[in-house]
Amino acid sequence: VDKDALDTQVKDRKIQEAAEKARNEELANEMKQNDKIMCMLEQQQKNDIRNINKAISEFQKNFQKPETRREFDLSDPQALKKDRPARLSDNDPRCTVSGLQKFIGEDLNYDQRMKFQKEQLREWSLQQQRDWKNALADQKFADDLYDKNRIELDQKTMEQQRKEEENRRAVCAATKDFNRTQAAELADRKKLEKYQKMKDDMDEISSVLQGDLLSENPEQAVSSFGRHRVITDRWKGMNQDQLMAIRYSQHQQVLEKLRLKEEERRRDAEWDRQSLQAARAQLVLERHQQRQNRERRQALDNVNAELSQEQKSKNIYLKEEAYSNFPTDQYYAQFNTTSR
Repeated sequence: VDKDALDTQVKDRKIQEAAEKARNEELANEMKQNDKIMCMLEQQQKNDIRNINKAISEFQKNFQKPETRREFDLSDPQALKKDRPARLSDNDPRCTVSGLQKFIGEDLNYDQRMKFQKEQLREWSLQQQRDWKNALADQKFADDLYDKNRIELDQKTMEQQRKEEENRRAVCAATKDFNRTQAAELADRKKLEKYQKMKDDMDEISSVLQGDLLSENPEQAVSSFGRHRVITDRWKGMNQDQLMAIRYSQHQQVLEKLRLKEEERRRDAEWDRQSLQAARAQLVLERHQQRQNRERRQALDNVNAELSQEQKSKNIYLKEEAYSNFPTDQYYAQFNTTSR
């Protein structure tokens, strides 16, 4: 046993327990301090609520007296003594909209107001008549001035149209002369082009007729890469010798193909014969294996039957002779008799 290691562990354990105890005591002191602070805060909150309720009561007592309330006039015992007429003047502050004490047209100076309104309406009517006459005069002057300006503008427009018509006639005449000249030049140019095209066509026809294409010159199809190669767009076909050589080659190819087909037929027949022989041999082998398996299975069944009979005989012997005597209590008492 390592005593130094154990002492070190015990010392560490004690230090850990002392640190944990100090931490628990610090937590307990902190919880006590928090409880004291909570008690002080609750007491301060109660005092604040009490002071607020007291201040509200004092405010209601000093500044919210019953006579200052809006509905006090309904239960005022001095209401009849304090009552005044419904309206003293048109500007009485008691004549509110909701009071329904003054309507439109029921003011106290109704007669003076109506007289003033009639005088004002007469002045407005006279002023409207003067304004209407002035407006008619201005409208007549404006219409006369518009008619005068329109006549002058129509005259200028007609003069401008006359000048434009003369210019248009001059331009049409010049255009007509120019088109006539252009048509004559175009007809001459077409006639010249037609003559030149006819001449070119005749030259081309004579060139084609005299060329190697229509004359079927075989030398024209010979390629520059060798006599055995031809130019396809100029080649007119093969001669009789070449055709006979090709037919001979085709006949030889037909004979060769027939020979290959005959060899392939013989080879397939040989493969079929060999496959048939292999299948027969396989069938014989499978029948031989089946016969051997059947013989082995019969032998195995015989052996199993003998073993089963021996097992039954053994079981009968054990049951009737070997296990016929049952153990007594004395047999079991000989076990667990030593002190070991």
